Amino acid sequence: MEITDIKVRKLFEDGPMKAIVSVTFDGQLALHDIKVINVRDKHFIVMPSRKNPDGTYRDIVHPINADFRAELEESVLKAYDEELARVLSEAQDEDAPEFDIEE
Repeated sequence: MEITDIKVRKLFEDGPMKAIVSVTFDGQLALHDIKVINVRDKHFIVMPSRKNPDGTYRDIVHPINADFRAELEESVLKAYDEELARVLSEAQDEDAPEFDIEE
């Protein structure tokens, strides 16, 4: 299964949740609501889940083996880092002083 697209749908500044991401596989299957979490200066992903009546959470979709989980996590975190860098770069550009350039 090939990851064909990753979209960082929302970024968060505060708290441990840093982003919500959607991943497309083989251009045919979309998986929404993967969360990027940061705890103790380490980023990892959390798969979509639902809350059980007893208050615990259960993943509603997840990788079956460690190799694919590592590939998915690496790809999602790379997309997150790229999107964060893009947003920070745009924010710096907006804060930069404007110069009058005569031609």
